[in-house]
Amino acid sequence: MFSPAERIDLLMQGAIAKMRTRLESPVRYQLPIGDACVDMNSLLGKAIELVFTGAILCVTCGRKTKKSFNQGHCFPCLKCLASCDQCIVRPELCHYHAGTCREPEWGESHCLQPHVVYLANSSGLKVGVTRASQVPTRWIDQGASQAVPVFEVGERRTAGLLEVTLRQVVADRTDWRRMLKGSPDALNMLDERTRILNEADAFIAGLKQSPDWGDTRSSVSTSVCEITYPVITYPEKVKAHNFDKTARVSGELLGIKGQYLIFDTGVLNIRKFAGYELALATG
Repeated sequence: MFSPAERIDLLMQGAIAKMRTRLESPVRYQLPIGDACVDMNSLLGKAIELVFTGAILCVTCGRKTKKSFNQGHCFPCLKCLASCDQCIVRPELCHYHAGTCREPEWGESHCLQPHVVYLANSSGLKVGVTRASQVPTRWIDQGASQAVPVFEVGERRTAGLLEVTLRQVVADRTDWRRMLKGSPDALNMLDERTRILNEADAFIAGLKQSPDWGDTRSSVSTSVCEITYPVITYPEKVKAHNFDKTARVSGELLGIKGQYLIFDTGVLNIRKFAGYELALATG
């Protein structure tokens, strides 16, 4: 918290959402807060303070909730929305084909759409899945420094089955602490893609023989997405701020990576606190 002698300029107050991103060099970040957006890149190197007012608003229905679930939802929305189902985290469990999707129209507009199975270099090499329309947003949100498509898939469930297949030879998780300590060593992502496909060939062959394969295609893209982030200094030790434990987070903004703000006092996962009403001030 700033001392009384420091000048405080209240920039904005309102419920926040995950930061909006644009692929530039470095990535451009905006923080939605209330009805406005704050250009976070312009605050790099400045002392800022975020204060939690105590109010949490569901990111879907807007009702006040004492506790946030699944990155900003109230409990009723958690229980009824297809976007909060387990298959969002584990796409191989998508059950639209079984006729049990909570919101069939939502499933058609999100799950029965083109997806990409990809390799990313964030805290190391990993496999992942995203809707084709979310490239490169998903890669930025994960803090990846490099990414390349591996498969182009017609719908989410098959993409999830391919991810399960590939994770037999490559990790599917990002070590967020390691990711926030610096940029990983650069990889030849096209060579890595070839290597992973060769190692997983026997596993993939089985899936190709099943009806789930459909119109899946191996990506022939030779374009590697290279991503740089607006970071002045990476932390040597990663300490996470938590609005559920303390209402105030302040310090010099030293960087932004993934959905994290990097302060000289610790890091803050903006996406985790979607729906929290915050006041943003500079000193």
